[in-house]
Amino acid sequence: MVYAITAIVFMAIALLTAAVAYPYLSRRSVVQSRLEKFEVQEVSKVELVQEAPKWYDQLGQLGRSLKLSTKEQGKYTQMLVAAGYKRESVYVFFGCKILLTILLPGVFVLFYVMARGLELNRLMLLTTIILAIVGYLAPSYWLVHQCNERKLKIFHTLPDILDLLTVCVDAGLSMDAALIKTTEVPQFANDPLAKEIKVATMETRAGKPRIEALKDMAARTMVDDVKSFVTMLAQTERFGTSLSQALTVHSESLRTKRKQIAEEAAAKTTIKMIFPLVMFVFPALLVVILGPAYIQISKTLFK
Repeated sequence: MVYAITAIVFMAIALLTAAVAYPYLSRRSVVQSRLEKFEVQEVSKVELVQEAPKWYDQLGQLGRSLKLSTKEQGKYTQMLVAAGYKRESVYVFFGCKILLTILLPGVFVLFYVMARGLELNRLMLLTTIILAIVGYLAPSYWLVHQCNERKLKIFHTLPDILDLLTVCVDAGLSMDAALIKTTEVPQFANDPLAKEIKVATMETRAGKPRIEALKDMAARTMVDDVKSFVTMLAQTERFGTSLSQALTVHSESLRTKRKQIAEEAAAKTTIKMIFPLVMFVFPALLVVILGPAYIQISKTLFK
């Protein structure tokens, strides 16, 4: 019996040690993982346009039944493009709004009201209406969040891309070649601003003027700093000033702005800490400090 217990304990310790050490032993080196990114991967099948799934088309057909004004539809389209989606996905977005508007109240009525055999009173009806409103508004809040997140990424990446553009221009490359070189850097492989620059360079190759392509890029991103960057490039090209110096000054101004935003956020933390301190910390301190005194006073008065 003692040998069996010893063997079981030994096996348990060995398995636990192997489970803890396996992620560290099987982890590849940092150099190897970086080198694998530069390897050319074989493409088994070439697709010019990726085929959309069936549910995507069905949601698009459902979204076309939602009749909104041209201004409202244009606003959603602009926000979807700023969030990194295609213009055609606006009908899929409308389909999601309709689906959630029907699905949330339906699930509540089916699995809560009907499953328990409850009667549909005023409270149940009010809950159903609230769920329908939440289902209709939830995609809009999600879209605003995605749009703001992408804008923030573009704002933080813009100074680094401007530094790389400055280096390329100082090395003798033209503006078009510098923009193309920027999109090929592995550091900005999945960056939204690099993707937008790549689209602008493809439009320039197709025959569109570079400034117009960059202005369309700024309109797609909906970031004011990108618009000022495009305006600076247009003025530099028009007046013939030094492009390298203009990029350097603009990059420094963006870094100063980013530093000021960080300082402002740090200054706001003092005010934001007041409410947790008043609600949670100060009551505990009062109990710890005044508790013994209250006990002594109560013993003295009620002897």
